[in-house]
Amino acid sequence: MGRTREFDEEAVLTGAMHIFRKQGYQAASIRDLEEATGLKGGSIYHAFGDKAGLFDAAFEHYHRTVLEGRIERFAPPGSGLQGLRELFLTLLHEPDDGSLGCLITNMAVEFGGGVNPHPRVEAALGLLRTTFRSRLTEVPTIVRDGDGAKANRTATRLLAFYQGLLVLIRGGDDKAGLRQAIEDEFNQLETMS
Repeated sequence: MGRTREFDEEAVLTGAMHIFRKQGYQAASIRDLEEATGLKGGSIYHAFGDKAGLFDAAFEHYHRTVLEGRIERFAPPGSGLQGLRELFLTLLHEPDDGSLGCLITNMAVEFGGGVNPHPRVEAALGLLRTTFRSRLTEVPTIVRDGDGAKANRTATRLLAFYQGLLVLIRGGDDKAGLRQAIEDEFNQLETMS
């Protein structure tokens, strides 16, 4: 039987998640991770195997607490376009005024370009696309599109828009202008439904 962990795993994963969000995987040093988690390097290696193991656990923590949590809170099943609108608007109200960026977006850029995308990034983007498609199919005119092609195309467009918003927010773009872009997008979707 393994030893009981003598640290607050939630706090450790949150600290690591913030460092990976802010600095990226490659730039995050063990010293940075020690400061963010309160663990010494040996404890990090003992608990998570290595930096990659801590990253994997921190990314899963982000997926569960940030991404799934945001979807459950703002765009649950049955919320349709209004839920998606709310989900998009929440991007403008990140902790620390959005200075950390989205771990999914940041890692898609950092790990991108290869033949095999990072599985955690792929799963997170897949969850967003599936959520967008699901909420779109709650709209009667999109449901009538028998083969689902319209919902698929619109979900892909919304995924690109969502990720683009996160990049612009991280880059310091004007949030009032981004809010208007979100409102315009969903107003247009509503008039099409």
